[in-house]
Amino acid sequence: MKEQSKVDQVTHRLTTGLFIIYLIALYWILLLKFGVRFSYMGNRTANLIPFSQQVFLTSENILNVIIFVPLGIYAGILFERWLFGKKLLFFFLLSLLVEALQYILRIGVFDVTDLVTNTVGAVIGLIIVKGLDKAFNDRAKSQKFINLIAATGTFVLILLFVLLKMELLPIKYQ
Repeated sequence: MKEQSKVDQVTHRLTTGLFIIYLIALYWILLLKFGVRFSYMGNRTANLIPFSQQVFLTSENILNVIIFVPLGIYAGILFERWLFGKKLLFFFLLSLLVEALQYILRIGVFDVTDLVTNTVGAVIGLIIVKGLDKAFNDRAKSQKFINLIAATGTFVLILLFVLLKMELLPIKYQ
């Protein structure tokens, strides 16, 4: 029993470490913009009307959903005891913080559509965790599976970043 508990602690620590790496990557992507200066930076604008473009499935909206799915997955595991409403509030407030910082720091647009799509992405992550829990019928096994996928993804992300910095990719990093 103690040995199983020790394995669970190691698994939980790995999940926590991967979550921290994800948050750093999220910060780098959304607030530092990969270190690239875009033409719209320096302007301070806000879109307060959700989906004002009247096109729901834009590439930006889809990417916003995708980039926040891991947040829901990690929250589903690490904040297991939180009620759904508390997790939903956490997703919304984190997204609001990102949008507000983009506006305040003049590095992006404050966009209500992003609040919606980011939050939806995180909720999809929660649904994935619930589905994996049911599929494995064991929380510890599903968490280990998620850690395996997350560790692989994290390795690939770091490898791409290193290759980008070393200018070994056809994309130029500034």
